[in-house]
Amino acid sequence: MEAGNKTGILEFLLLGFSEDPELQPFIFGLFLSMYLITVLGNLLIILVISSDSNLHTPMYFFLSNLSFVDICFSTTVVPKMLLSIHTENKAISYINCLTQVYFSMFFPILDTLLLTAMAYDRFVTICHPLHYMVIMNPRLCGLLVFITWFIGIMTSLLHISLMMHLSFCKDLEIPHFFCELTQILKLACSDTFLNSILIYFMTGVLGVFPLWGILLSYSRIISSINKMSSSGGRQKAFSTCGSHLSVISLFYGTGVGVYFTSAVTHSSEKVSVASVMYTVVTPMLNPFIYSLRNKDVKGALGRLFSRAACCL
Repeated sequence: MEAGNKTGILEFLLLGFSEDPELQPFIFGLFLSMYLITVLGNLLIILVISSDSNLHTPMYFFLSNLSFVDICFSTTVVPKMLLSIHTENKAISYINCLTQVYFSMFFPILDTLLLTAMAYDRFVTICHPLHYMVIMNPRLCGLLVFITWFIGIMTSLLHISLMMHLSFCKDLEIPHFFCELTQILKLACSDTFLNSILIYFMTGVLGVFPLWGILLSYSRIISSINKMSSSGGRQKAFSTCGSHLSVISLFYGTGVGVYFTSAVTHSSEKVSVASVMYTVVTPMLNPFIYSLRNKDVKGALGRLFSRAACCL
């Protein structure tokens, strides 16, 4: 391939986790199982929320959006990896790789902003309970989701527009199981300064500010809970936030884990394994966290299964 000739690029090679052929059936079965659990679990959450009028509240409106995003995020990454293992073909076209880069940035941004909107919802619920339905009206909820999607779309498009001007003249092997932006930039032979600056800037803006908003919301929540005279009221308030706090801890914990793994090790295998946590494991666990730790969801699941049993 001629140096700097972007038009000559036909495909990249996704190296995945291991070259060992004996491990491929195990990896295929493991990720297929996790993907099916992710899709079915999140679809069940969406079905329960849409079918039970008791869950037609802002909190569960955001949760159904989060479940939809988790399905899409896993679908962006896992099916292509499973197809590569099954066909023993690691190639991915330039356009498909760009598409995967776009959505692998887009959906985590949505996750971050939706979790922030859910934290604000919990803040209003506990700190301003009498004005909850006035503040968290359907118009505001719809606007928050629209803003979330708009920011995700525009940010990802900005990254992709800069990436499309890059030239690639090195070995086009990606030591990862999906087309991840920073891994693609390492293969470029043209200047990636603007790309790197945008990554650091947007990571700061879309990582730090939402987290700051979440922490601020929960500092106010904890302050309000501590002022409650009833221990039962405090316990109920904490229980309404338990599931959301668990999801936030899992999401940001895995994200930070991937960041530090990338920073302290040059092993592509360790980075790939760490990336599995936020691309596959977190979307898979979210439905279990909300169904096992949330009385409203457990009650709605029970009613849904009872109706299904009656129809059989």
